[in-house]
Amino acid sequence: MFSRFKKPEGAPGRPAATAPVTQATPSARPAAGAAAPKAMTGGRAAAGATVRPAAEMAAQDKEKKRKDRMQELKTELHKRLLDNLNLAALEKATEASLKSEIAAIAAEALDEMSVALNKDDRSTLNQELYDEVMGLGPLEPLLKDESVNDILVNGPNRIFVERSGKLELTDITFKDERHLLRIIDKIVSAVGRRVDESNPYCDARLADGSRFNCMVPPVAVDGSLVSIRKFKKEKLGVPDLVRFGAFTEEIALYLQAAVSTRLNIIVSGGTGSGKTTTLNALSSFIDNRERVLTIEDTAELQLQQVHVGRMESRPPNVEGKGAVTQRDCLRNALRMRPDRIIVGETRGEEVIDMLQAMNTGHDGSMTTIHANSARDGISRLENMVAMAGIEMPLKAVRSQIASAVNLIVQASRLQDGSRRMVSVTEITGMEGEVISMQEIFRYERLGVEPNGKIIGRFNATGVRSHYSDRFKQWGYDLPASIYEPLI
Repeated sequence: MFSRFKKPEGAPGRPAATAPVTQATPSARPAAGAAAPKAMTGGRAAAGATVRPAAEMAAQDKEKKRKDRMQELKTELHKRLLDNLNLAALEKATEASLKSEIAAIAAEALDEMSVALNKDDRSTLNQELYDEVMGLGPLEPLLKDESVNDILVNGPNRIFVERSGKLELTDITFKDERHLLRIIDKIVSAVGRRVDESNPYCDARLADGSRFNCMVPPVAVDGSLVSIRKFKKEKLGVPDLVRFGAFTEEIALYLQAAVSTRLNIIVSGGTGSGKTTTLNALSSFIDNRERVLTIEDTAELQLQQVHVGRMESRPPNVEGKGAVTQRDCLRNALRMRPDRIIVGETRGEEVIDMLQAMNTGHDGSMTTIHANSARDGISRLENMVAMAGIEMPLKAVRSQIASAVNLIVQASRLQDGSRRMVSVTEITGMEGEVISMQEIFRYERLGVEPNGKIIGRFNATGVRSHYSDRFKQWGYDLPASIYEPLI
């Protein structure tokens, strides 16, 4: 039995004798003649108020005991699986055959331990065992749930998810901190990294492209911290974002002209505001005949063009060597004859190379930055230039930014969890020592519904685009009506 994945004869295994796991005995019923509750004298309402909480507490306690017992069973069966399965053969096994084998081994083990489970519990247990062996344990169902955008783990007993922009606490838990650390180690070792006391944090990418970050004790005080930004298998295009209300068709028409006529664009916004999604959508307007190079810390962009070269930075190894920064990638990209350069996120000294690329024949380049408004985004760029250690007068820095950047698209996540393109702002040049800007479109908040949903609308400011003549020269003659504000 189990010949396909059984360890070879003579391989070290687990000792045969294990103490049988006995089922928890139900609590004894109260003896006949026991004192009746005093609530009997207080009428039915009082009796109901007393009995219902007691019944709920008993049900919760019973459910907790059931979960604890299932967790103990899963731990014991997982040990037996590791002792009996030939792990080297699993790489070539199909999912169906492996699930069948795990179910058979689990059934035999349960019989040996004299444990009886109903069909649903047995099926759940077999799936969880498969996830432990081949997947990421308790996190696996959340990774398969298409409605989950982010998975946030605060220690072994508190796992949160983000759905539709709002955080929810799940009932999924790890057995203990060691269980959580084992899953973390499984993730980071797959990409050649490691986490321990000397290197207590790691940034990595899962097999499906999801972004993974973790911090372990002693830096994480109350248990290991894990965050997973799930990778969307279906790329959202501009029509999808218009349908979801991220922006309007008029704004989409304007952005198509801006990207197609090779304006340099910065997508600005806070964490989780949809910057990468917006950048992906804007990239759909790039012509297939152009050579595009992307540079990211963690590869997330999903460009659909034919001629795309993707680069990813690399952190230093345990010895502190071998690091490849975004700036290194950017400098090398300039020697690879790109038509456009797209940097996933500019956050440091690479900004000076990005600005120079925008100024030296790589029109149409794009990047994202963390900022709360277009004006704040300009200040962030100035600060990042200073971080690069280049001593330049402030006016020279601003002149460099004004000549390099043409358009700032501001994305934001509102209080109700919805994501909106709240501002589209053009940079028109310099006025003295100040960068001059003009807002073309904005999102106006009108109120809040009783359920907390934001009421608002997109509106033009009435200002004609500074690049209207450029649009016409490239064959994008936008109607004047898109610049007219709503009454």
